[in-house]
Amino acid sequence: MQFIMGARLIEIDMSVPEDRDLAEGAQKLFSILITLGEAVAYVLSGMYGNLDQLGMGNAVLVVLQLFIAGVIVLLLDELLTKGYGLGSGISLFIATSTCETIIWKAFSPTTINTGRGTEFEGAIIATIHLLLTRTNKFSALVEAFTRTNLPNLTNLISTAAVFCVVIYFQGWQVDLPLQSVKRRGFQHTHPIRLFYTSNMPVILHSAVVGNVHLISQILFNRFPGFLPVRLLGVWKSLGGSSQMVPVAGLVYYLSPPMSGANILKDPLHLLVYTAFVLGSCAFFSSLWIEVSGASARDVAKQFRDNGLVVQGHRDKAVVHVLQRYIPVAASFGGMCIGLLTIVADLAGAIGSGTGMLMAVTTIYGYYEILKKTAEDEGHSFAFVE
Repeated sequence: MQFIMGARLIEIDMSVPEDRDLAEGAQKLFSILITLGEAVAYVLSGMYGNLDQLGMGNAVLVVLQLFIAGVIVLLLDELLTKGYGLGSGISLFIATSTCETIIWKAFSPTTINTGRGTEFEGAIIATIHLLLTRTNKFSALVEAFTRTNLPNLTNLISTAAVFCVVIYFQGWQVDLPLQSVKRRGFQHTHPIRLFYTSNMPVILHSAVVGNVHLISQILFNRFPGFLPVRLLGVWKSLGGSSQMVPVAGLVYYLSPPMSGANILKDPLHLLVYTAFVLGSCAFFSSLWIEVSGASARDVAKQFRDNGLVVQGHRDKAVVHVLQRYIPVAASFGGMCIGLLTIVADLAGAIGSGTGMLMAVTTIYGYYEILKKTAEDEGHSFAFVE
């Protein structure tokens, strides 16, 4: 709905209560319909087992469960949006899911038989177990850092490193000095961050790729021998499990390489994947500022409505000044977000590169909200001082 309104395909004045209520109602309706459609698509794709083995009754129950879970998420997001919380509910749920995955992969006490004996799933728990049970402590540490079938310490270190790098780049910004044309002596700064659109490029990229993967998997399960379907994607089970991964076709090149050995075996895969992620994140970031009211033209209008101008420039020149910064910050920032996603995937960060970027940017957003709230109330914020 936001894309449709931003593209001016439908004319809605959000300052008019009737139009705003109509837009919000349409957005909720589309959300419910998309939730139902995604639930049906996931079951048809074989994500929860073969339909013939699952049975019609169980398939309907799984769709109903997924649909109800999706509606609950929408209601919780609505709760936060109405002011009973901070930020966006959807972003919070994504960040919570990623953080839960990281904690579980680090401290899970579950034991798994990988063919070399019983091992703990959690990387830290497994490290302690290896150090206590192995006589050769050096080989125990090497295995704790390099085991391949389960999370290892390298994955945890990569996750922490990505977190720190993203936080570091969050501080990159250009501060435009502003002055008021209504109040003499009033000065203010407007920050234009490197990550101008925050995690939206990653969210949109993930949504598009996820739906392409889903459609490809559904078609391949139904028509595995059909040439156009195989050109879109060829899938096979991973290690004899029910998890399916693309091994050829378009979706294979849109997915991150599974390991360093795969990169050496097929370097074209890495090149195509890198170009696609960088290009799509830059495109979605540039597109988002146009449809979300964050473009140079929209920001200039906000300045004009508030009686603000950039110091040293006339009112009519503000949009040209913003035009030098905002489109560049959007496209280049989107590419940087995409590059960090690729690095996180290749480094083996827990929760996937996309999930990590969305989690870190969401957590940092909450940090800034708390910081601003504390400063507005005249209190110091412990993590800032």
